Amino acid sequence: MSDLIDDGSDLGNAPEFSVSEISNAIKRVIEGEFSHVRIRGEVGRVSRPRSGHLYLDLKDDKSVINAIIWKGVAARLPVQPEEGMEVVAVGRMTTFAGQSRYQIIIEEIRPAGVGALMAMLEKRKQMLAAEGLFAPERKRALPYLPEVIGVVTSPSGAVIRDILHRLRDRFPRKVLVWPVAVQGEKCAGEVARAIAGFNALTPGGALPRPDLIIVARGGGSVEDLWGFNEEVVARAVADSQIPLISAVGHETDTTLIDYVSDRRAPTPTAAAELAVPVRLELLAWVSDQGARMRHALSNGVRQRGQRLRDLARALPRLESLVEAPRQRLDRAADRLPAALVRGVQLRRVALSEASGSLRPSVLHHLVRSDAQRLAGLGARLNVAAVRRDLSRKSNDLQRLTDRFGTTGTRQIKALRERLEATDRLRETLSYKATLARGYAVVRGGGAVVTTKAAAQKAGSLEIEFADGRLSLSGKAKRAGVAEKPPEQGTLF
Repeated sequence: MSDLIDDGSDLGNAPEFSVSEISNAIKRVIEGEFSHVRIRGEVGRVSRPRSGHLYLDLKDDKSVINAIIWKGVAARLPVQPEEGMEVVAVGRMTTFAGQSRYQIIIEEIRPAGVGALMAMLEKRKQMLAAEGLFAPERKRALPYLPEVIGVVTSPSGAVIRDILHRLRDRFPRKVLVWPVAVQGEKCAGEVARAIAGFNALTPGGALPRPDLIIVARGGGSVEDLWGFNEEVVARAVADSQIPLISAVGHETDTTLIDYVSDRRAPTPTAAAELAVPVRLELLAWVSDQGARMRHALSNGVRQRGQRLRDLARALPRLESLVEAPRQRLDRAADRLPAALVRGVQLRRVALSEASGSLRPSVLHHLVRSDAQRLAGLGARLNVAAVRRDLSRKSNDLQRLTDRFGTTGTRQIKALRERLEATDRLRETLSYKATLARGYAVVRGGGAVVTTKAAAQKAGSLEIEFADGRLSLSGKAKRAGVAEKPPEQGTLF
């Protein structure tokens, strides 16, 4: 070792080392000087390869140290390191010759105080809230009286005894206990698997599926309750199809599972109280409801009976309803024998009178004459002949109908042609055709004026042209008659 640190004035006498030799020497020095160190810093880059080891950086504002957590140690950590978390790491310094760097092998790591845990918890809480896992509309209503209750807790703690005792006092129910670790590195995974396992049970199977799940744990420090702040537990609760009550810690303790669960109980005992009602109170309520129902039924029957009696008093008595019909029946019964005797006597007299006129000789004569007349009618009524006669007459009627139709059509056509010729003759002989050639008809007093004297005598004149009539008053007519055209003078 002294050979390594001897600066030696004569470099020509310095020993030669291979790269591996000098790297191993440096490793021995660092591991000897820093075999057990405690480092406080902020977690930087975090890498989780498939091997299970954990690689991360510890840094402050000036320097960075590479760190490794082997798989066995990482599985036992109560709190997994995340980027940005301030931690205190305990381990040993070593070197990695393959990249000429030094690093720390971490054997123990924990957050640097409660403040670091709270900061990480707040960050995780904001992320889950942004995904909607805390939304009130996702909360399911608890069953009023579950048949089977699943409890996720430690089987050896006082929590399960408190829950069973409280359930037995309030309303005994079937309880399935899924044992889990309630703190430490195994807590989060076992709780998440227990919730998923209860949901995977078949309803009505050999092992019944719970109607309600209670996740319970007693009080403790933030580190002890940290398993219920893990993301895997929160997502398992959000995916649960069974309503879930969280009862982790005391009333002042709050974990992520409380925000995701359907109901939060301040204590495990309070969770049992939320799960079932008080049996005695329920029996008292049922008894009270039964008494109220019986009282209501009794009052209803009594009121309807009183109403029926009131209506019965308004109805007439049965005797008064049947008295008059009974008297009419008695009178009719008294008159019936005499009426029967009289009816028989009257019918006997009528029968005697009818039988007196029906002598045997007369009857035989009537029967013979009716038989002869019937035979004559039967001979005349030959059905086949009647049918042939009807068919012949029907054919004759059809032919006459066709002839009448044809004749009528021809007559109507001839009459229409004569009418049109007459109309054309009328138009030809009408004076209106003459008016169209320039002539006019003069009327005076409603009569046609044919002379000058008749026109002078008429009070007013009406002249009819081809395109209308023109009326002339008497004054205009006289002025026209009185005026004479001037006579032409002579040249000689």
